Amino acid sequence: MPVRTLLSPESRATLWRSLQTLTVTRIVIALVLLLYLGVSINGGAGRLDAVNTQACLFYLAAALVFAVLATWWRRRFALQLGGQVALDLAVISLLYLDAGGMRSGLAILYLFPLAGTAILAPLSLALFASAMATLFLLLEATWQVFMLERQPPLMQAGLYGAAFFACALLVNRLAARLIKQEELAAQRGADLRVQQVINGIVMADVGDGILVAGDDSTVFTGNPAARRMLGLEGEAAGFRLGEAPGLEPLAQAFASWLRAPVDGAAFVTVKPYQQETGALRGRRDGPVHLKLRFARVDTGGVALGRSVVFMQDVSAIENQAQQLKLASMGRLTASIAHEVRNPLSAIGHATALLAEDLHGPAEVRLLKIVGDNVARVNRMVEDILQLSRKVQPNGEPVQLGAFLAELKAEFCETYGLAQEVLYIGDPGASAVRFDPLHLHEVLLNLLGNAVRYASRRPASIRVFPAHDAAGRIELHVQDDGPGITPEVRAHLFEPFYTTSSKGTGLGLYLARELCLNNDAQLDYEYRFDAIDGTGGNDGADGVDGVDGAEASGRFVISFAQPAA
Repeated sequence: MPVRTLLSPESRATLWRSLQTLTVTRIVIALVLLLYLGVSINGGAGRLDAVNTQACLFYLAAALVFAVLATWWRRRFALQLGGQVALDLAVISLLYLDAGGMRSGLAILYLFPLAGTAILAPLSLALFASAMATLFLLLEATWQVFMLERQPPLMQAGLYGAAFFACALLVNRLAARLIKQEELAAQRGADLRVQQVINGIVMADVGDGILVAGDDSTVFTGNPAARRMLGLEGEAAGFRLGEAPGLEPLAQAFASWLRAPVDGAAFVTVKPYQQETGALRGRRDGPVHLKLRFARVDTGGVALGRSVVFMQDVSAIENQAQQLKLASMGRLTASIAHEVRNPLSAIGHATALLAEDLHGPAEVRLLKIVGDNVARVNRMVEDILQLSRKVQPNGEPVQLGAFLAELKAEFCETYGLAQEVLYIGDPGASAVRFDPLHLHEVLLNLLGNAVRYASRRPASIRVFPAHDAAGRIELHVQDDGPGITPEVRAHLFEPFYTTSSKGTGLGLYLARELCLNNDAQLDYEYRFDAIDGTGGNDGADGVDGVDGAEASGRFVISFAQPAA
């Protein structure tokens, strides 16, 4: 039938399964008829005669043939259905006549093929089959009236006919609605499969990492970019972020967002970590700095607790920005050495001579302004020239204990600070391979930035060692001033970027370059540290979870490896 050609393959498969069910039901009815006509209610010989026996056996054999056809030859659906319905009507009519007409009670059997037709065929064919069964009952009753001069129950034949039509109409409408719902479900399923394929292609090719995690930090899925960023190639889903030591910063940032969802981004640094088996996991090329964004999955009231974590590797972006600036700066280095330093020296010398003759307050203030700006430009020139000097670092190990103690005394004296303002954690016997002059310059740069924002209360500036998940030594520099915002953090180590009117924007960049020159890494990280009893953040002792912890930023120097 033409209407059936418009159905989807899923709906057509459902119709064939329904036709198979109809053939199985026909076999059962044939067996029941043999049993029913062969048993007498009064203990007699029953109603099974030669006609009934041959009709029931033929009906059973035909039902078996139709069952085999519907199973193994799925073609000509309309022809198979029409042949089965015609067989049902013919056999039931023959048994109906042989059993005595309306008084036999076999008219109820017409409902079986009529209901099947209403389910599997259009309404017109279902009504046609109902009309044929009704006309047969009425004609049989009329024959008895005029030819056999009997008084059959005409009213009962009419009621059967009305029931046939009502059954066909009701069942056909219900079946049509079910088929429509199945068509809609099949279409939605096809759209969903297409969308899943599209999502898979997008997630596989997108450069940003994407993780789907539950409220307990269980990772359900992730795209290849996320696995590359976190060093999880080959790792099966279903693990928790907090179970991997190197992924604790990510787990802590996610848990913090779950407690207080915000639209802003978070920054974490994921470093290689050592498993219990001794294998090193994570990015083999070193730490990766990630910009995180979180989004809650709206499940429409279904309590699944899913969130999406978007990860962007900002390390490559930062390096690219630095390289672009350095490419321009490198072309200017040679000319700056000769064209800027000599005039600066002349201006500085002239300012010093003028200071000997001018003693008025206004003149002194103006000369001080000139001298300060000359010193600032000269410092910028020195920093630029230093960038081009790739001095080989000293390979001798540095004992952190003695080095930090000496640095503390020098720093407090230079800035006129009380000794208790700068807290130095106990490094024990830790030693690192770092050129002492380079490490001295890096730490003075970081401490100089810290003293500008710290409250200068006891332990307001803190320098303490720690160990990362891979067992490497870290040195944390932290103050109690306002933290660096994620917006500023994105440009923090770019050359010539500064938020201070007195800065050159090269200090942190030089500090990072010196660390890289010594096979170390300098970064600004947001850590979750337990709150100690003094009211400060005990940065040396990290916590496994985030309950009772607060996020704090600090500069972290990650040394390449512990010194032998």
